[in-house]
Amino acid sequence: MSDQHKGAQIMFSTMQDAPLSIARILQQGSGPHGASAEVVTWTGEGARRSSYAEVGRRAARLAHALRDLGVTGDQRVGTFMWNNAEHLAAYFAVPSMGAVLHTLNIRLFPDQLCYVANHAEDQVVLVDSTLLPLFQKLLPELRTVRHVIVVGGDKAALEAPTGVEVHGHEELLDGRPEEFDWPELDERSAAAMCYTSGTTASPKGVVYSHRSVYLHSMQVCMTDGMAMSQADRSLAVVPMFHAMSWGLPYAAFMVGASLIMPDRFLQPEPLVKMIAEERPTMAAAVPTIWQGVLQYLDADPHDMSSLREVVVGGAACPPSLMKAFEEKYDISVLHAWGMTETSPLGSVARPPVGITGEQRWTYRASQGRLPAGVQGRLVGDDARVLPWDGKSVGELEVRGPWIAGAYYGDDDPEKFRDGWLRTGDVGFITPDGFVRLTDRAKDVIKSGGEWISSVDLENKVMAHPAVAEAMVIGVPDEKWSERPMVAVVLREGQQADAAELREFLSGEVARWQLPEYWTFIPEAPKTSVGKFDKKRLRRQHADGELDITHLT
Repeated sequence: MSDQHKGAQIMFSTMQDAPLSIARILQQGSGPHGASAEVVTWTGEGARRSSYAEVGRRAARLAHALRDLGVTGDQRVGTFMWNNAEHLAAYFAVPSMGAVLHTLNIRLFPDQLCYVANHAEDQVVLVDSTLLPLFQKLLPELRTVRHVIVVGGDKAALEAPTGVEVHGHEELLDGRPEEFDWPELDERSAAAMCYTSGTTASPKGVVYSHRSVYLHSMQVCMTDGMAMSQADRSLAVVPMFHAMSWGLPYAAFMVGASLIMPDRFLQPEPLVKMIAEERPTMAAAVPTIWQGVLQYLDADPHDMSSLREVVVGGAACPPSLMKAFEEKYDISVLHAWGMTETSPLGSVARPPVGITGEQRWTYRASQGRLPAGVQGRLVGDDARVLPWDGKSVGELEVRGPWIAGAYYGDDDPEKFRDGWLRTGDVGFITPDGFVRLTDRAKDVIKSGGEWISSVDLENKVMAHPAVAEAMVIGVPDEKWSERPMVAVVLREGQQADAAELREFLSGEVARWQLPEYWTFIPEAPKTSVGKFDKKRLRRQHADGELDITHLT
């Protein structure tokens, strides 16, 4: 505080201090939008439907049930579930009653799942019956779990250790009141938590507050966000166990947009059938999902005309994929950037007004413009803050009301600096606030003293019509210290060799960036959230498991 303000009287506003809470979002969605909006859960053959009013009543019944199981404060309630109406009810019931929702990522390795459940001290877990075989292996190692609620199946299918009680979901909720006196909570109190995927270390816990969720939901609905409105039917392919399904469930309830939930049917064929029948106007998923959908559509066309926009995040989206959806199906693929620590929406790539033609692809291929709620800066290797000039390259750091400032019960000072989150992403920012990420800090290739972007090479290789996916890592080289190696997954029925693909790149990148090392693999290794797992690819290379072509 400056000297002139020390001891000065502060003038306060005349505004009411109403807490921002998830209960308020629930009341808005299940009340005014209760009859007009619905959640659609795909069954594989068709859909089952619940109005938002019904979701609200189910949330109240679940809250009463959890109270009777001993959830009386901020105890953690885990979910081990797919995207469906029952999971949606838990999304609202648990935080609105004052407890903390912990979405367990079913794709983590078993030891990581046990670690995060024990670290969070989950006391109750809701488990989808189709996931019981997987959960059964974990349960003996879950030290704090006292109750398991089996959703959609027979509770007798789960063998519980001593001290753990198993309940059937419908049986537990049956006959309970359909209204709940939601408490008024401190908006800064914990509402939900997710753990990072932990590809290089133990997963880290991120705890979202009611305030952060509420503000993040508003950003999702804003025109410089995902622009969700009550006129939308949103297909939430992104899992509810990953970064809160990118905030789609809460944002949809806030404005009355209907939700379409795919449950466990995430393959291209059921997704395409779902889109054709349920007519979503927008959708969200990682790029690999949409690559599969595009290949399926090319072989078996369906009516996709309802889709206005598809939001992609979690990994860089190849411009070739974006252009293919726009040219073939008039669907705009919207690039977004974020991470578990950013709730996750950090930026969205909507070109500025008036930008047309090829110039708009420069903006579309970026990670987008930082909104008012997210401050960003670039920091160089010497810890110096760099300018937004579209040229200076550094690590992106962010802060804001829905950005994590620490990890739960895990001191990691390397990840936070002076109140800023260090994202680990490297790139530049243009003067008009658009972020262009060229790589992860750990994935940048340093060859002969020059930097090569693995992401840029991947996108350019994937523009070849025979290529389905491409991964680029740095490999040791006697002359240049490190050179790029490209791992290629070819499209079914297509052929291409290393020389052809290198020639294809020759007009797209500088000669010194052209890769000499190539390998062809049947499937790209991926993390639990669908990102390329470059750590595993590096290990395969180091262990001599890859058949490498070296072009001179």
